[in-house]
Parts: sequence; structure tokens; C-alpha cells
Amino acid sequence: MTASPGTVAGASRSDVVSLLAIEVTIIVAVPDTAQLAGFYERAYSEDPAASAAHARWRALGAIGKANHVVALCARAGIRPTSTLEVGCGDGALLCELRARRFGGRLHGAEISQAAVAIARSRPQIDAVLLYDGAHLAACGGAYDLGILSHVLEHVPDPVALLKEVARACRAVVLEVPLEANWSARRASRRARAAEIGHLQRLDRGAVREIASRARLAVACELEDPLPLEVHLFFAAGPRGRASAAAKWALRNGLHHASSRLARRLFTVHYACLCLPDG
Repeated sequence: MTASPGTVAGASRSDVVSLLAIEVTIIVAVPDTAQLAGFYERAYSEDPAASAAHARWRALGAIGKANHVVALCARAGIRPTSTLEVGCGDGALLCELRARRFGGRLHGAEISQAAVAIARSRPQIDAVLLYDGAHLAACGGAYDLGILSHVLEHVPDPVALLKEVARACRAVVLEVPLEANWSARRASRRARAAEIGHLQRLDRGAVREIASRARLAVACELEDPLPLEVHLFFAAGPRGRASAAAKWALRNGLHHASSRLARRLFTVHYACLCLPDG
């Protein structure tokens, strides 16, 4: 459910509230389903130049996301023959998995009609469903693997969503940006988070608690400070690229030296594979 620039309706406040058993930040006023659908409809209905740029960005991001899915499944000993990605956007991650011959039968579900149309045009994906944000048109345990990649931070009720995906899928890979850090608290970063549709700022504890409330347990996990190519994508000119490369080197080195300190200072991506608890 990766969005391009725009703002979710009501995106104007940043309050610390108690959600579940931990402290998280709600970045924007909570929208209803219609507002969410409208936001993502606009995100996937841009002018051609912007649309092409964001498609390249999503394709680049899909490489790392696929790396995480494949690595976590290998650690858990799972070789899925059927995969459902909920919040699949334009289908970039599913296409990347197909290129690796991973995941078996590949299905997507998405709230945006515009994104569904794009994903359905891709022959690598077996089926794409228009999702109402609440109920999946799938029987219990219909899929070996479910994927929620950069989706939980975009929804008002992540527990309810995860429960529904876990109902339809025997294992679930989650991926989120860990935004409970110093850098993400800056006004410019909060504004950017609202612009791309982030409704909440999560840390590892929040993700684990969400999984627990959905009656899932984290079987394996990983973190990624993101590769150099991601940092270079929006860099302009030699000076911009040099600055982006230096930023990547600093963050990558710090994360390897102390992942805990890195998480407190800047955003890293966190992925985990969840199985039914008991």
C-alpha cells in the first residue's frame, strides 16, 4: 500500500496515545475507509511522469522487500505454494517474487481500484482482488503465506487487519518502517509521513504486540537500514549523490555497530514472519 504524495483527509495532528499495551504515535487524525480508499485512488492516478517515477521507486523497494520475504521463509522452513499480498499496490513485490520463482500461486488484494487495474495488467500475477479494507474473499487457511509489506502503518486498526490476513493465511510476513526514533520526530519528517499516508509510528514492541493481539507469534525477524541504491534514488547531481552515499555509509555502519542505537536515531525497516500462537 505504498502511496505517492498527497495527504490523508484529516492529517493534521500528532498525538501520543496508548494503543494496545505500548506507547505509539498516531501521526494523523484517523480516516474512515472511504477516505483511505480515496487517498490511494489519487496516489495511483497521477500524471504520467509522476506515475512512472513512483513506479520505478516501488520496483526498487520491491527488491529489498522480496529479499526479506525469501530470507524469513527460509529461516522458518516455509516454501509457499500460494501467496496473498494484502495492500499489494501496483503489484511490484509480487512481480519481483515471480522473477525469483518464489511463492507459487501469487494473488494480491488492494483497496484502490486504480492500483488493482495496474496490478491486473501484469501477467506475472495470477489474480488481484479489490479489497474492502475489512473482509478478504478467501476461505480460512486458503494461502500458505500472507504478506503485509508497509501496510500496518497505513491503517487505523492494524490488529483487525492482521487477524483477517491470519485467518486466510497459514503464515504472515510483516514489514514496517520503525519510525519511533529521533529523526522521524522532526516536523519535516512528520509532515512527510502524513503526506504518504502513515497513520501511526511503530517500533518493534508495537509490532510484536499487534501480532500477539492477532493471536500470532513472531517466529523470526530481521532489520534493514536500506541499501545504497535506495538512498541514491532521489539524489540530484554529484553533490546530492555524494551526500546520500555518505548518509548511507554512516547509517549502515552505525546499524552494524549497534542496531539498538540506530533504531533510536533513524528509521530502519523491520520484517518478521508470524505463525499462529499455539
